[in-house]
Amino acid sequence: MSSTESPDARAVPVVPPTRSSRVSAGEELRTVALPGITLTVRSRPFAGVLPPALCLHGLGGSSQNWSELMERLTGVVDCEALDLPGFGDAPPPEDGDYSITGYARVVIRYLDAAARGPVHLIGNSMGGAVATRVAAVRPDLVRTLTLISPALPELRPQRTAVPTALLAVPGVVSLFARATKDWTPERRTREVLALCYGDPAEVTPEGFALAVAEYERRLELPYFWDVMARSARGIVDAYTLGGQHSLWRQAEKVLAPTLLVYGARDQLVSLRMAHRASKAFRDSRLLTLLQAGHVAMMEDPDVVARAFRELLADTATTPERSAPPRG
Repeated sequence: MSSTESPDARAVPVVPPTRSSRVSAGEELRTVALPGITLTVRSRPFAGVLPPALCLHGLGGSSQNWSELMERLTGVVDCEALDLPGFGDAPPPEDGDYSITGYARVVIRYLDAAARGPVHLIGNSMGGAVATRVAAVRPDLVRTLTLISPALPELRPQRTAVPTALLAVPGVVSLFARATKDWTPERRTREVLALCYGDPAEVTPEGFALAVAEYERRLELPYFWDVMARSARGIVDAYTLGGQHSLWRQAEKVLAPTLLVYGARDQLVSLRMAHRASKAFRDSRLLTLLQAGHVAMMEDPDVVARAFRELLADTATTPERSAPPRG
């Protein structure tokens, strides 16, 4: 743990319910316990002082989703990736709050306890919605914002995204779990890759084997399906909020320079939302990847890393935004 973290953020050994997730060469995984929540933090230690960055995964994801991008940003930023409560190696939150606002509070509490802000905040899908809320309510904690296929409200979601949204309906997850109980981890993994990747054939045999092993590990977690259902419900609930709590209204409040990354072959977040997002975020840059799907940082980490480095160079002389904390 960094010596700059407060006594409230204490490092303890990672003790998952069954077995821990894979830690790539050069990575470290640690646990940070705060009152009511336990987070796991993935990082790539670097001998030197670098600006801090923090990555937030999407629904069903984990800090492993950022390994490829973090490797390419070594020496550029001091990058960490969180396992949000209930995902990866982190146990569910004690208060059972899986809302976007609840996850945003978790991120804010971590950054305050670790004294890491302002950070370069990076989020994918659900993590993009969480990052947007954090940047809106605590601009003092966010230096730049990078959103990869952020889960911002769509009035007309594309057809391929509907089954994922249905996970939020009470009972649907239990029905799906029973209906697919005979599916092998290999089949489950192929289904996920087909949904998230623009071209699943680009996944290497080694990458597929690692994904299967991770899926097997997650299925052993007694709370896996419950967390998926409650988190999906949290996303849908966030889509229905209006007024000042609307994610689009909060996007308009973001002060941080923002990089928006969308995949033209994304089956979960429509490419048409890219134009709306580029108008909503006041200081934004848009990168569209024609062959990418929903997880561009995994599909084309070199291009995403290059765009991120350009964002940093572009904003190197921009005065840091700050404002009093607002929750």
